Parts: sequence; structure tokens; C-alpha cells
Amino acid sequence: MKFIATLLLSTLLAYASGIYGDLPWFSFVITNLLVAIVLPQKPAAAFLSGAIGVGLLWAGLSIYMDISNNHILSTKVAQILPLGGSYQKLIFVTVLVGFLLGGLASLTGSFIRDKKAAQ
Repeated sequence: MKFIATLLLSTLLAYASGIYGDLPWFSFVITNLLVAIVLPQKPAAAFLSGAIGVGLLWAGLSIYMDISNNHILSTKVAQILPLGGSYQKLIFVTVLVGFLLGGLASLTGSFIRDKKAAQ
């Protein structure tokens, strides 16, 4: 139950910080870090909850934006990057970056919490 709560909270805070805050794109890292500090979990569970939360959020947002403009922008960006013009690969890379950054931020928060508890 704590895993699902952490996953939902990290997803909602990442979305809120991106939409409602006048913050840079990486502000979800701070929210995931704080969620992992406030809600204690084992490191593996913290990594997965943060990674899945942000990964699913970025997947949904990037697919929605990609479909809304008929893959025009993502195809052009994929041509600039070494992706062979494939918008599917660009979406995969986008989701992978969000997955890893969200997971590593939550893992860091879990380690910070463990270090504070040990002192």
C-alpha cells in the first residue's frame, strides 16, 4: 500500500511541479527526493516507485503531445538526434530518462532517510 501511495504521490507532485510551478524541467527530482525522505521505504521499492511514477507520467505526456501534432515535432527532433527519424525511439528515450531520473532521485531520498535514522 505504501508503494502505491508513494508512486501516486511522486507522479502527482512531478506533474504539479511541472505544470503549476515556474520551475525548470528537472524539478520533479526534488519532489521525488522529498517524497522518499518523508515516506520511508526500502531502497529498491523507493527506486521503483519513483521510476515508475515519473516514467508513466512522461510516457503519457509525450505520447499525448506526439499524437496531438501528428508526430511532426517528434519526427523532426528524432532526425536531429541519432535516432534515424523514429518518433517511437524518441518517446522511448524520453521515458527512459524520466524513469532513471525519477528512480535515482527516490533512491537518493531513501538513502538520506536511512542515514538520518542511523545517526
